Order: sequence, then C-alpha cells, then structure tokens
Amino acid sequence: MELELRHLRVLCALADCGSVGRAAVALGFTQPALSTQLRRIERLLGEGLFVRSSTGVELTAYGADVVSQAREILIRADALGRRNPGYPAAAAGTLRLGVTNTPVVPTLLDTLRETCPDLTVSVHSVYATGELLRLLESGELDAALGVDYPGLPVRHSPALAHRAISTVPVFVALPAGHPLAHRVEVPLEELSEDTWFVSSDDGVGWPGAFYDACQAAGFIPAATHEFHVLDQLQSMIAKGLGVTAVQPTLCPIDGVVVKPLSGDPLWQRHLLLWRPEAVEAPVAEALHHHAVRTYRNLLAQAPHLQRWLTRAYTTTRVPDGLRTGPSEP
Repeated sequence: MELELRHLRVLCALADCGSVGRAAVALGFTQPALSTQLRRIERLLGEGLFVRSSTGVELTAYGADVVSQAREILIRADALGRRNPGYPAAAAGTLRLGVTNTPVVPTLLDTLRETCPDLTVSVHSVYATGELLRLLESGELDAALGVDYPGLPVRHSPALAHRAISTVPVFVALPAGHPLAHRVEVPLEELSEDTWFVSSDDGVGWPGAFYDACQAAGFIPAATHEFHVLDQLQSMIAKGLGVTAVQPTLCPIDGVVVKPLSGDPLWQRHLLLWRPEAVEAPVAEALHHHAVRTYRNLLAQAPHLQRWLTRAYTTTRVPDGLRTGPSEP
C-alpha cells in the first residue's frame, strides 16, 4: 500500500469530525470500512495517529503533525492547474471575525493583510466562546476563533461549521519563589493549598473542566479569585498572590514560571468556527491555514512547551493526543 491523496483526505476528515462514525458519513464510507482504512494508514506510517476514547478520536502528537502536513499537501494538490495557484489568493470580501483569548490574533491579522489583500477583516473581541457562538448563530459575526475542551466538544446548530486549530495541554503559572517552581512538572494535587486565579465561565466548559481535574486529583481549591486580565494576573502571580492555569504559549514576565502539570490532566482545543452561508470556502480555508501555521510557530517559540514535547517523545508519553493539532467532536 502506498499513501495516496484519498488517504490524506481520510485523515483530515477524521481530525475534523472527531469520530469514525461522523467521518464515515462525511466521506460516504461505512464505519467498519473507514476503521480498516485508518488501521492500514497507521501501519503504513508505523505509528498511531489517533487515540480512541468514549467521545470519539483525538490526534496523537505524531498524528497532529501528519494531519497538518496532509492539509498543506491537499491544498497544493487542489490548486494544480489553476491560473493563480498561490494559496490563498482567492480569499476576498469582508469578514466579521470574533476572537477570544488567543495569542494567534495579532500575527494572524498581519498575515492575512499580507497574503489576502482583498480580504477586509473587522475584529470583535469577546471573552467567552459561548458568546461567540451566540453572535455567530444570530448572524452578527461571520467567523470566530474560540476554544473547547476534550470530552466537552463545542455544540452548535447545523448553520455553523468548525475545525480545530490546535489541541494543547494546559500548564500552570507559578510565582518564581513557589516551593514547586524548581520542578520539571508540577503535580496538580500538590497545589491543593494554593490560592487559584480562575477565569470566569466561557460557556463551553470552563471552569468546570478545571474543577473536574482538581476533584480527580483529590481536592477542591481552598481559595479562588475570578480573574482573566492577563497582564494584571501575571503581576499578581509574580507577587506570590496565587497560581493559575495558562495556555502553553504564555510568555511569562519576571517573577513568573510556567510549568506543565504532571500527567497532563487538562487540555484545551483552539477552534475556527464560521457560517458557511456567509464565508466562502477560500476564506474559511485561508483563515484555518494561517491560524494553524501561526499557532504552530507560537508553540515552537515557547521553551517550556518544547521541553515538555521533548520529554513526551522521549518517554513515549504522548498520551491521548497532542494534541498540537485538530480534533473534532
């Protein structure tokens, strides 16, 4: 068996749909046939690409890299024979883009301005992904960058579509003088006596996912503050006022260290959501393509994440998916 474009489409469909059943429907396969196809592809590549769970399938670290490369190959293959094959030159028009707390935005907007000069983007900043979904459903936004959590997939009407940008472990930010700041990884249970800064309800599973992880670790946080203004939050952590869960792309200020949590009990998935009736396919593809590339570059610049990845690969602890790539419900 040789790897063909149809196999790459199977992998992308599995990543986008997040389950064998839904991907089979999308591709017109039976579920057993698609499962067999996936096993053959994984044997050919020599390593598992997806981890099966009760909620569907999630990419492994290796799978995330393979799917990312597959998307780029398919984009170029689909452009063959076009007069202007440069991707994504066809992206044009106007776009009302909602964004939540993601580091992707500045570089993404700059990249879109450079690569898609005929696309006019207006940005609307909203904290909660749940609110972004409401604005999309009501037609007040055309597309959005939001989040959800493995096991708590985002839910929306058939009027919307979504595709994952990246799924990454949640880390913890500690004061540099914290007793655990020297650890390579920090056990969540050893933070049971700390004061936590916890961001407010985002409408799609946070902070419930955080409290579930704490409960699984055997404790309920003794003291919490509801807070999500990042600059002020880091300053308070540097002063020793508490700890918080953070994205692995966070660039810590002086007095703050960022560490992975032992066993990776928390994950977050970054998503592109859009209204297909309002966003033409080339625009959606351009948004996703550049968001994935931007986020990948940000992850490559986060030394604490790169150290985590090195250990994960070295110890074969790339559990239930890195999850630096897409997975869908």
